Amino acid sequence: MIGCGAIGMCVARILAGQGHVVTVLKRSPPNAESGINYVAADITSAAAINNLAIAVDVVFFMVSADARTERCYRDIYQFGLQNVLAKYTGKPWFFVSSTSVYGQSQGEWVDEEAPVQPDNACAQLIVEAEQRVMALNPENVVVRFSGIYGPGREYLLRMALQSPVIQQTPPYFTNRIHQQDCVGILVFLLQQRLAGVALQQCYLASDDDPAPLWDVVSWLAEKMHCSPPLAKEPGQDAVSNKRCANRRLKTLGYQFHYSGYKDGYRELAI
Repeated sequence: MIGCGAIGMCVARILAGQGHVVTVLKRSPPNAESGINYVAADITSAAAINNLAIAVDVVFFMVSADARTERCYRDIYQFGLQNVLAKYTGKPWFFVSSTSVYGQSQGEWVDEEAPVQPDNACAQLIVEAEQRVMALNPENVVVRFSGIYGPGREYLLRMALQSPVIQQTPPYFTNRIHQQDCVGILVFLLQQRLAGVALQQCYLASDDDPAPLWDVVSWLAEKMHCSPPLAKEPGQDAVSNKRCANRRLKTLGYQFHYSGYKDGYRELAI
């Protein structure tokens, strides 16, 4: 596993518990843990990656940038990715990506076949990284997560507490996935591969309920007994974001633990 934050660590522990040999590459590894081998390495250093003496069967690439700047994204999605690909090109990959690669903004439904239309340089770097990974090996899989929430990822809860001014008309759609489902999906996809199931090269991972931000924040405010949001004056330049469809993942057989924001946030807001 390359780059292993909270979600990656959960995946690593589950796979280790299932008997897999798991090696985690991090710049600053935690203390030793049963069933998981930690290796200190910076993927932006070609020498550090070239010197690795680790045999792998599957690669999980699960990095996150130090900051939302083009330079930080280029470091990992261009230079870092190139270093790791050069070392482990012939192995199947699971590449964790983001629905930020879609730039659609008029409330359109998007799925894995929708054109990627990144509207910023950071998202464009992710698109280019996806394309490199998929082009190198037909067995490589890209997983695009929408907005991740859960314990420790409580941005909308903090927003709701502040009685924010947000867009009500036209509706601004939000897409999300509980971090437990992020873990579940990655483990599920590996299990499918090991069982001999032919996987598609791209999966959009988002829950069943792309809901307007107004509805989500209003519901959270009600549950937390705080003041409701205030409606932003509609403007001519108002956009509606996009709505993410998860049909491909569900057709494969994945069952969401949290199918909508009310299921997931109910545990966090009450």
